[in-house]
Amino acid sequence: MRDTEAGGLDRPLAVLMAGAYFMENLDGTIVQTALPAIGRDFGVPAVDANTAITAYLLSVAVSVPLGGWVADRLGTRRVFLVAIVLFAVASLACGLTGDLVALCVLRVVQGVAGAFMVPVGRLAVLRATRQRDLIAAIAYLTWPGLLAPVIAPALGGVLTDTVGWRWVFLMNVPIGAVLLLAGLRLVPRSADRDHRGFDVVGFALLGVGLVSLLAGLEALGGDAPLRPATVLLLAVAMAAIAGAVGWMRRAAHPLLSFRALGIPTFRASNLGGGIYRLVVSALPFLYTLLFQVGFGWSASLAGALVVAVFVGNIGIKPFTTRIIRRFGFRTTIVGSNVAGALLAVAFVPVDASTPLPVIALLLLVGGAFRSIGFTAYNSLQFADVPAGLTSGANTVAATVQQIAIGFGVAVAALAVRSTVAVAEAVAPGADSLGYRWAFAAIAVLLLVPIAETLLLPRHAGAAVAAR
Repeated sequence: MRDTEAGGLDRPLAVLMAGAYFMENLDGTIVQTALPAIGRDFGVPAVDANTAITAYLLSVAVSVPLGGWVADRLGTRRVFLVAIVLFAVASLACGLTGDLVALCVLRVVQGVAGAFMVPVGRLAVLRATRQRDLIAAIAYLTWPGLLAPVIAPALGGVLTDTVGWRWVFLMNVPIGAVLLLAGLRLVPRSADRDHRGFDVVGFALLGVGLVSLLAGLEALGGDAPLRPATVLLLAVAMAAIAGAVGWMRRAAHPLLSFRALGIPTFRASNLGGGIYRLVVSALPFLYTLLFQVGFGWSASLAGALVVAVFVGNIGIKPFTTRIIRRFGFRTTIVGSNVAGALLAVAFVPVDASTPLPVIALLLLVGGAFRSIGFTAYNSLQFADVPAGLTSGANTVAATVQQIAIGFGVAVAALAVRSTVAVAEAVAPGADSLGYRWAFAAIAVLLLVPIAETLLLPRHAGAAVAAR
């Protein structure tokens, strides 16, 4: 056990938190490859089984601010270690459950544990890191976000086809045990405690808003998308979210402090950057449905093919910092968004007869730009945030990131349902056409972060990029 010391880069601590982030991120995405098998076991379509993913990711998003508050009161060490235990126990229960509703409830428990585990760990690393070491620290924490969603499809496919989908959850138990033992040794005690009150009103409004929005998006993809219940859900969502923002802007101790959003680089990294993360998170879900449901490929083949994204991530990673320092944050982020949109649209003409090397090349290049974009956004968002705002900014960033990831799957599912319905009307029998059109629908969203980033000063974040 160690005491917290500011300055430098605590590599063992950063590696530990990267491991926790990897487990949490892996769990959020590995289920995607197993969705068709889960759907078959529980008697629902694969696209509808996405609730097992969105329930987890959305509970993370809602609970992140609560995790930050609890950590400030009880200390990062205690909260982090308890969260690991809860996450592992919930994973065990997920692997033993017998129906989809119970699975979704247990995924919510997992999400709460993840919300307490990852942002708290990231905050511990940020507090112990000097500004000049920020890119290196962020790199440690970025790797899991790049690796897990790419390893997950292949690993999930192999597990599903060999020992069954339940092992995508059971595998978290030994990983959690290793992290717990390492955490007992490496996580320092927090020097300061904050005993401010908890913003119950803000938490309730935000929770109601996000849950209603998710339910509304799910209903939009149904057989009667504009029925009164759907409209009511979306109206409640908009009102609750607007009310939450208004309340938190006035509250003495808000659930989320928006002060850091007044900083242009932080704002662009979380508003436009949130949409970027939404789209990037939607793509693995679309790959899974296209390859397994659209093309009829096995989970193992579909998952193994997506390993090309992992190769692209790894291959470009040693050069990402150099690219940012050469071109600056603005140019790098715009380029990543443009490339991401073009590579998503490139999947529209792809079908089951397309040579596998061509598909692998698209995934490889997409993985490279994904790595560049993630690193640029994650580094830029804290570039101009002063030390006094770091804790609040970290909570906002973690919340936005989880909301984006959670709604990425929900938006992708909505896009698939919509484009499949249109494709069936236009070209009946063209099984994969609707799944391919969904890529173009998702790509359009990247116009927003492109426009927002272009409004930043040319040398935004130059102090961190060392330009």
